[in-house]
Amino acid sequence: MGEQTSRRRFLECMGWAGTGLVWTVSGGATGAAVLGAAEAAPRGKAVVTPFSFVQVSDSHIGFAKDPNPDARATFREAVAKIKAMPDKPAFILHTGDVSQLSKPAEFDDADQILKQAGVPVFHVPGEHDMLDEGQGKAFLDRYGKGTLGDGWRSFDHNGVHFVGLVNVKDLKAGGMGHLGEAQLAWLKKDLAGLAASTPLVVYTHIPLWTIYADWGWGTDDSAQALGLMKRFGSVTVLNGHIHQIIQKTEGNITFQTARSTAFPQPGPGQGPAPGPLKVPAGRLRDVLGIRSLTVQPGAHPLALADNSLA
Repeated sequence: MGEQTSRRRFLECMGWAGTGLVWTVSGGATGAAVLGAAEAAPRGKAVVTPFSFVQVSDSHIGFAKDPNPDARATFREAVAKIKAMPDKPAFILHTGDVSQLSKPAEFDDADQILKQAGVPVFHVPGEHDMLDEGQGKAFLDRYGKGTLGDGWRSFDHNGVHFVGLVNVKDLKAGGMGHLGEAQLAWLKKDLAGLAASTPLVVYTHIPLWTIYADWGWGTDDSAQALGLMKRFGSVTVLNGHIHQIIQKTEGNITFQTARSTAFPQPGPGQGPAPGPLKVPAGRLRDVLGIRSLTVQPGAHPLALADNSLA
């Protein structure tokens, strides 16, 4: 119990990580349903057809301090933007920190808000979703249907292969993310049968590249996962956790972080520690935002644009 309590206290005090994004894939019909697990998907040459989906992350439902007295309100605004899209997205990805303290009421409120979008939602957990006595059991009981292990999954949609990874179950020194041997073995098997032309979208909570190790803004064994993705022509890695836009490209892999729907954080190393960054009330929505992503057939089919909630 002492170790569990210490872990809870550490997570409550560590980096308040995450992001809220909206992704749009335009230029065609969006009615195709999500296929099942990747194991059931065809493994030939990828044929990409346009569609739309949404990523929302780090809603931090329950957060009610400076600079945002009501994270529910700004999350509603983000979901309202999704609902107002002229082309209905096929699904939503929520990349973690649904809640602030893993409380049932926080998860309930997040679900009720997301329900307004009227589309399926797929989740991976953030560290704030692991604070219950079962260290994430409440999250998995609610969102883990169809997942493996600690909540990882994959599926295919319109020629794009999506992989949801969990890197918050076994945090390392300083809060660094960790995937673990079992998940890496599953990932190797999952990707093995895919054609190299298949576009990959990998979504997780903590970044898969080290942005600032002193604050735990990275994943200690990510190199093994990224090595499995190098043969693919187009790989986009989406994450939350740092509440700001930072982008990086290494060969065929593009890493994208984005702004939160709850609160901003300081830039890497710009202060003593990560955490909610205070801004004037009138500027809050300038530093929160959503992101549109357009996917079209081609060698590099993904393009994005970031927009603030303001």
